[in-house]
Amino acid sequence: MSALLAQFQHYGQQWPHEGDVSHFIDFLAGGQQVFLRESLEGHFTGSAWLVSADGERVLLTHHRKLSRWLQLGGHADGDMDLSQVALREAEEESGLTGLNVELGPFDLDRHRIPARAQEPEHWHYDVRYVVRAGANEAFEVSEESHALAWRSIREIADDPASDESLRRMASKWLQRS
Repeated sequence: MSALLAQFQHYGQQWPHEGDVSHFIDFLAGGQQVFLRESLEGHFTGSAWLVSADGERVLLTHHRKLSRWLQLGGHADGDMDLSQVALREAEEESGLTGLNVELGPFDLDRHRIPARAQEPEHWHYDVRYVVRAGANEAFEVSEESHALAWRSIREIADDPASDESLRRMASKWLQRS
């Protein structure tokens, strides 16, 4: 967990205007249980900013449960290596192979998940990583999605109707280029 703490601290230095970093650092102090979805107050998740080989597009999912276009990702389920969680979720949800994950968080986003069935409302502490696609971009839609689509990163950044966190990641990506 000390490696993840160091990554969060570095992220906070890199993006000082983002206020969520202290929440992530404080939450990490909860120990291994905060990596389990059974942690009802909240838990860590890992997501993938899955970028095309040319760096111009990102693969988004029309999420089945939330019915919104979002990045691929999911629960840590006890895995404290959130970069590997992001990579695993990207592979499982897209069917793509030959993906590569960059070390260190690309984005942090703490958001509320609404109550559903037996699950109370809770926090997701979502740690997002850049995942790069290889030459094969032919995805397969999994049962977790209504649809998948490659979207222009520039269009996401410029579209005020896009999800706020998607616009933030798109802007960060464009700053890197």
